[in-house]
Amino acid sequence: MKIYRTIRTALRALRRNPMRAMLTTLGIIIGVAAVIAMMEIGEGSSKAIQRTIASMGANNLLVMPGTAASGGVSFGAGSVMTLTPQDCEAINRECPAVRSAAPMVRARTQVIYGNRKWVPLFIFGTTPEYLLVRDWTTLTEGEMFNERDIRNGSKVCVLGQTLVRELFGGESPIGKEVRVQNVSFRVVGVLSAKGANMMGMDQDDILLAPWTTIKYRVVGSSVANVNQSSAASGSGAGAGTGSAVNSLSQLYPNTQLNLYPVQSATQAADTPLPVRFTNVDQIMAAAEEGDEIPLAMRQVTTLLRERHRIHPGETDDFNIRDMTEMMKTLATTAALMTNLLLSVALISLIVGGVGIMNIMLVSVTERTREIGLRMSGGARSRDILRQFLVEAVALCLTGGAIGILLGCGGSYLVTSLLHWPTETSVTAIMLSVIVSASVGIIFGFYPAWKASRLDPIEALRYE
Repeated sequence: MKIYRTIRTALRALRRNPMRAMLTTLGIIIGVAAVIAMMEIGEGSSKAIQRTIASMGANNLLVMPGTAASGGVSFGAGSVMTLTPQDCEAINRECPAVRSAAPMVRARTQVIYGNRKWVPLFIFGTTPEYLLVRDWTTLTEGEMFNERDIRNGSKVCVLGQTLVRELFGGESPIGKEVRVQNVSFRVVGVLSAKGANMMGMDQDDILLAPWTTIKYRVVGSSVANVNQSSAASGSGAGAGTGSAVNSLSQLYPNTQLNLYPVQSATQAADTPLPVRFTNVDQIMAAAEEGDEIPLAMRQVTTLLRERHRIHPGETDDFNIRDMTEMMKTLATTAALMTNLLLSVALISLIVGGVGIMNIMLVSVTERTREIGLRMSGGARSRDILRQFLVEAVALCLTGGAIGILLGCGGSYLVTSLLHWPTETSVTAIMLSVIVSASVGIIFGFYPAWKASRLDPIEALRYE
């Protein structure tokens, strides 16, 4: 009952001068509204930055095959075949921290259309999940090839903007055919522009096709001990011509006399030797969130060790690489934005708190005789202290509630009119309520303490 009477007395005192109470809360209203709006705009901007950096591969994991060694000499990453398309399917199915994964087969050679030639930076044989991994889901024209094309080894492809510009100029490439290693590919889609990556490499200079088509028709590496990457780069650069199939340059059969007919390069490509399993050059995966990359790496490592039957204590036959530098950039950017917003919020709330203290001191001075009357009627110092504290907290909570509504409305208007990204922050709203009450207590304590320390006799004689 005593607390109830204190609250009722404090609210009655505030209602005596509503204009002054409103002006007192104005500082808190502006401070809290600014904090809410800036936190929501900042959160939206931070999410947009995260999506932008993620689209550049910040949350990507690259699973590479192991390294072969002989006589103390290492042959480098990818020199043995250890990764299969089934490994990629298992990662998609059994690793919750991985958003998506795609197998990749690399090639490096010319792409020809009519009398134009271009050697793109990237020729990847992959699956439709590659676009999900790279956050590249929008196409300018056409559509992505599908799983049926992968199963059938269809000769279809999707081109990047740079490749379209260099080969087709201003015309649409959809439905036209380009030649890759004398294999005709029908263009079914055009990727949207992505620009350069963190290392300055043009991400739009790319050709995507079903990995089965690139592996068996372009690279032609079906033999069990062939490193596809080196074979592809060698054929593209003009080296290793023995493994490349170029029937157009062999217009006449070999004139060398042999006791038995020798299998031609075209026949060898059409009838590849059987292998124990089908391998891919690498697997690219994307974590659900940037902070889940370590968890995704542990899950992928555990799964692949189990699938490859690697016993405890044995060395992995694969390597997993993450984009540590990009993640550090992302973390630094997010921390900088958070610290900036917290600094502005602190300044705004301090200004509002000073306003509360100033008005409460004025109120104590004006109500000195009232305080003296209450004390002479039996009120104790703690009752006076409690009353003025309740007044300060009520002002701050009222200002905080109005500020929250104005802040949320302001961020909504920013999204509607300026089309800036915003993100509703429940944490910021809860902190605003807590901070509003804290400001009322901290900045209202001194005026309340000063009122409680007044001498009743001196207070009654105050004019």
